[in-house]
Amino acid sequence: MNTNQNTGALTRGAIIAALYAAITLLLAPISYGEVQVRISEALTLLPILLPEAVPALVIGCLLSNILGGAMIFDVIFGTIATLLAAVCTRLLRRNMLAASAMPVLFNGLIVGSVVHFCYAPMISLPLCMLFVAAGEAVSCMLLGPVVLRAVQRIPAKMLHS
Repeated sequence: MNTNQNTGALTRGAIIAALYAAITLLLAPISYGEVQVRISEALTLLPILLPEAVPALVIGCLLSNILGGAMIFDVIFGTIATLLAAVCTRLLRRNMLAASAMPVLFNGLIVGSVVHFCYAPMISLPLCMLFVAAGEAVSCMLLGPVVLRAVQRIPAKMLHS
């Protein structure tokens, strides 16, 4: 990779991380809590097209959880869930359904557990997992493909310059 490509990837990654954090914080009332639909999670399909989206999403998630006032377990495990989902999405990029299921799976299991144990112990663990997974499914399986199509419309010369 030449310097221009490295700079372009770094810039795209910074934009993705900033967008993720900004959207999450802007829509905070629905981005956090027992029942959440993090609209920014639509960006979690970007690793299908852009490898730099993997670390960008992790940084965006970390920032949004810290700035959003999440508990330390949420900051740590939410970021780990995003890392695992982004890596698996990238690895499964040739199968859209499997790739888009990764954020639903990892966030449902991991973030659902954090929600139960840290925020809502009165709600059963399976129900917390289901709530988080359902919100993820809305973002990743309904909105995510729209985001992907929009990014795919950007000319490659512009996107990868």
